[in-house]
Amino acid sequence: MDLANGGRSSELLQAQTHVWNHIFNFINSMSLKCAIQLGIPDIIHNHCQPMTLHELVAKLPVRPNKTLCVHRLMRILVHSGFFTMQRVQESADEEGYVLADASRLLLKDHPLSATPFLLAMLDPDLTEPWHYVSAWFQNDDPTPFFTAHGRTIWDYGCHEPRFNNFFNEAMASDARLVTSVLIEECKGAFEGLNSFVDVGGGTGTVAKTIVEAFPHLHGTVLDLPHVVADLQGSKNLTYLAGDMFEAIPPADAILLKWILHDWSDEECLKILKQCRGAIPSKEKGGKVMIIDMAILNKKGDDDESKVETQLFMDMLMMVLYPGREREEKEWKKLFLDSGFSGYKITPILGLRSLIEVYP
Repeated sequence: MDLANGGRSSELLQAQTHVWNHIFNFINSMSLKCAIQLGIPDIIHNHCQPMTLHELVAKLPVRPNKTLCVHRLMRILVHSGFFTMQRVQESADEEGYVLADASRLLLKDHPLSATPFLLAMLDPDLTEPWHYVSAWFQNDDPTPFFTAHGRTIWDYGCHEPRFNNFFNEAMASDARLVTSVLIEECKGAFEGLNSFVDVGGGTGTVAKTIVEAFPHLHGTVLDLPHVVADLQGSKNLTYLAGDMFEAIPPADAILLKWILHDWSDEECLKILKQCRGAIPSKEKGGKVMIIDMAILNKKGDDDESKVETQLFMDMLMMVLYPGREREEKEWKKLFLDSGFSGYKITPILGLRSLIEVYP
């Protein structure tokens, strides 16, 4: 290769930088996982003012000779936007660490903490399948997860209590955050309803929040037997063991939060047809409420990061499940093919949208 031309050399080195950046992208997430495991966000939060490196090290369960290493860890986390630096005192030159908006969501006792979701997604059980993706492309297994573990993710959860527990808590932590926004911003979506079924509703985090906000509603959580075993309902919340592919109990509305993206188009059609048979007509208020992604098909200055994260999630669905994230035209085809007459997408949940589908 002729590198005599300076411009060509610059392009080559820029290309190398781009490759290296993606090779080492995992370091951001693993550094953040380390910070969570060491309790760094909570330690800085409890300090109540900018915290110097030496003050932080003194509170951490680390050896004093690791001070420089803690500095290096914090430097990358500041760079990635999880912490910021502020002067300790206005008259002093020394700076200390403070939380950024993102790290506030990682506090242990934050009611909407994303920590369980982070620790689950970065657990070896869920990261190991990524080492099998190329092998999966060359075999007949349903997913790379199956290639790595010899079971589907659902079967794995049935037989591995540790995995089942941390995965359910991860889903519950996400549900708390999304539902808080849903109830605040989309109250009108629940008008006229008297009952709903939360299909694949896990331990009931979403359903509990909804019936607390709208006490006139009765909610039913439908999930697999090992998920709802020993869970106790209340006067307006019921847990039901079952299989959404076989039957969904009747209600005014069916809620599918982060369910359809787990499945192929063929399986989604089966689920949606079960939903269609469980609700009354549109004139009587029947509908399906879906919380899922509608992938943006064009980039803008404000959307570039969102699109990338949505594409990350689409790859995650391919690796862990036989599912996918979908664009609006793909959602539309599913709805029409399963017998629904119309839909409305409200992009009000960050990466995800509220999709209301009408019979």
